[in-house]
Amino acid sequence: MTKKILVVEDEKGLLLTLADRLETEGYTVITAEDGNSGLNKVLHTEYDLVLLDVMLPGKDGFEIASKLRASGSTKPVIFITAKNQIDDKIQGFRTGADDYLCKPFEMKELLARIEALLRRAGTQNKKNDDIKIDLEHGLIFIKGKKENLLSQEIKLLQYFYEHEGEVVLRSTLLASVWGYDSNMSTRTIDVHIARLRQKLGDVNDVPKYIQTVRGKGYKFTAP
Repeated sequence: MTKKILVVEDEKGLLLTLADRLETEGYTVITAEDGNSGLNKVLHTEYDLVLLDVMLPGKDGFEIASKLRASGSTKPVIFITAKNQIDDKIQGFRTGADDYLCKPFEMKELLARIEALLRRAGTQNKKNDDIKIDLEHGLIFIKGKKENLLSQEIKLLQYFYEHEGEVVLRSTLLASVWGYDSNMSTRTIDVHIARLRQKLGDVNDVPKYIQTVRGKGYKFTAP
């Protein structure tokens, strides 16, 4: 199925260049040229990935990304921007970016990053005969019974899928899921893991999906 990419960029020349190249690569392209229309399309349009400029008229890219994540969406976001200071990059990731590419950039690099994020997103919805996890809509189905996921639970599962089979430290989860400046304790992680296990039906003596690695953290095995 053809992937759809939403491009929010107010520089018309770059917007046309991006749309042309992406369509040549086989993508369907949706565009917006300012922050207000960009926010509307980000929240209400069907797409697989968004390329988002930071400096936009109306609403900036950071605000758009924040509102997208607040809606519960896990759609991949790549910032494309001239703002190349480290503080700008940190703000971009904190507001929900999956990647951050500074202008000017090579089209080959952008295409490679798009492919990587779409491939990663394709691993997010996993299912077996008894369980289906739908991160996009924040739902778990166990033998037909529906469980709703909270926003932090979605982020935790998304991170686990991206690092499946790896031992992930509690401190790493705090930094990656809650943010660099989080004041949460590692106990917060344990509470969320326990709740996730309940929703996954993973409450055996030896959990099947989220295993505790004593003294370190957790290892995730997809259903």
